[in-house]
Amino acid sequence: MADSSVSGIGSTPPGRYGTGKARLVLGELTLAGAWNVQGKPEHPTFADEVHAMMGVRLPLQPNTMSRGDALAAFWLGPESWLLVLRGASPRPDLSAARASIHAAKGALFDVSAGRVAYAVTGARAAALLATRCPLDFHAATFPVATCAQSLLGHVGALYYRRGPEDFVLMVARSYARDAWHALYVSAASEAYDVAPTAMFE
Repeated sequence: MADSSVSGIGSTPPGRYGTGKARLVLGELTLAGAWNVQGKPEHPTFADEVHAMMGVRLPLQPNTMSRGDALAAFWLGPESWLLVLRGASPRPDLSAARASIHAAKGALFDVSAGRVAYAVTGARAAALLATRCPLDFHAATFPVATCAQSLLGHVGALYYRRGPEDFVLMVARSYARDAWHALYVSAASEAYDVAPTAMFE
């Protein structure tokens, strides 16, 4: 079994764990920046100001996400979204963005230090997540480019399906080791690979 007591925020050194053909890949993702934006989408200028200042359109349908050149936006609730920097994109001008969004009756909070992310990919990815989460991960129910908040064991998590066999989980930093432990223990019954840390895209 993999050792979770390693450097980093709840992850395991890259390599093959178990024997046989690996149908799972686990890995930590670096979040270079993350912000919570709140406001009423029906306000005449709120969504437009977020798009102008942050470069991404807010998804207005529950459990959906959208991408801009630099940011991805995840629906958290009717008046709340998580914005995450993609790759090594430049950070937005937060002072200007905060002032502009505030003037449009919204609010912007920097939560970059509060979350960590993990990727779970491969043919067994959905099956592994289903052992620890009550969500239905069937592609017809949880298609690509959707997200949902639920549990990973006892840890609250935001799930995002970025490909047919490709999921991202975001959890509070304080629960990072618990989340990783839940993933590798669930994967321990079969061979899996741990990928090097990568940037969130």
